[in-house]
Amino acid sequence: MAGQTVQYPSNGGTTPGYLATAQSGKGPGLIVIQEWWGLVSHIKHVCDRFAAEGFSALAPDFYHGKSTSEPDEANKLFMALQIGQAEKDLRGAATFLAQHSSTAKLGAVGFCMGGQLALFAATLNPSVGATVNYYGIHPNVKPDYTKLGGPVLGLFAEKDQFVTPKVAREVDAAIKAAGKSSEMHIYPGVDHGFFNDERSDVYDKAAASDAWRRTLAFFRQHVK
Repeated sequence: MAGQTVQYPSNGGTTPGYLATAQSGKGPGLIVIQEWWGLVSHIKHVCDRFAAEGFSALAPDFYHGKSTSEPDEANKLFMALQIGQAEKDLRGAATFLAQHSSTAKLGAVGFCMGGQLALFAATLNPSVGATVNYYGIHPNVKPDYTKLGGPVLGLFAEKDQFVTPKVAREVDAAIKAAGKSSEMHIYPGVDHGFFNDERSDVYDKAAASDAWRRTLAFFRQHVK
């Protein structure tokens, strides 16, 4: 099952993205948010996997056509991300995805940079009722956790030098201090990016499989 490239309205302009829908035509809607590499094949494949599980998954292209496999270039794109534009892209994504969703509430899931943006999306859009954060980080994205519209599942890595277990616990505590629900798992012995099966240097099959199981169960419970 393969998705398609789409253009969706975004505050007077358009934003490209990748949409994969359930075989039934409409499933619970999920916004899937990229790592710092851009909207690469791995993220498209994640959307396809969600569609195969009965969801409708939309991955916005926050770099608007740019992507890379080089860490230095990825870091430049990551730091150059315009938060104001990202906010517009997220709002537009939620509105567009609602047309393809079988549920009034949507979910948001992101990886690395996208994990932080998923939290951000959940504070911007009342329609986002559940968030999964895979080792999310972006120094310029500051979600207001008091505005979260639903529970958060955080999935982190023990050996992560970007989002250390200490930082992960601080995020978990901050969400709870804001009066919101947060569940956190730190996978022992694995590194940042452990879910990315196209990166043999960090991918961990056991941790990725467990994280996927938790992610599906979480969204099936909370995206209604």
